Amino acid sequence: MGMRMNPYITTNGNGREVVAFYQQALGAEVLGVMTFGEGPSDPNYQMPEEAKDRIMHAHLKVGETDLMLSDTFPGQPLQVGNQVTIALMVENVDQGKRIFEALAEGGQVSMPFQQTFWSPGYGMVTDKFGTPWQVSTEAKQ
Repeated sequence: MGMRMNPYITTNGNGREVVAFYQQALGAEVLGVMTFGEGPSDPNYQMPEEAKDRIMHAHLKVGETDLMLSDTFPGQPLQVGNQVTIALMVENVDQGKRIFEALAEGGQVSMPFQQTFWSPGYGMVTDKFGTPWQVSTEAKQ
C-alpha cells in the first residue's frame, strides 16, 4: 500500500513571501507554484482580483521531505492552530475513501471526499483528536 505523508501549511495571503523565506532559510527547492488565477475558471463565478495572485498550491522539496502550502482565499480567515495539516497521498481512490472515512469517524469533515480537477479523490477532515488532514489520491500521469 503506497502512501506518503507531508506537512501542508496554510498561509494568510503571503505565500510567495513564505516560499522565498523557506528557499533561503531551509535551502528548499521550489518544484511548483500555482496561483488561484492559474486554476480552471468557473463561468458562474467571477474571481476577485486580489485572489488571482494568491498561491493555490506550492510544492517545495526540503531535503527528502515534500513541503506544501497554499494561501487562504480572500475573506477566508486563517485560523491559527489550523495552519498546518497533514497531507496524505495515496495510490487509489478506494484506499483514499477508506482512510478518509476512518479519519472522519467522530471527526469533522470540511470537504467531503470527491473528485477534483487535481485529484480523482480528495477530501479534508479534522479527526476526533483535532488533527486536520487532507487525503489525496495520486492523479495517474
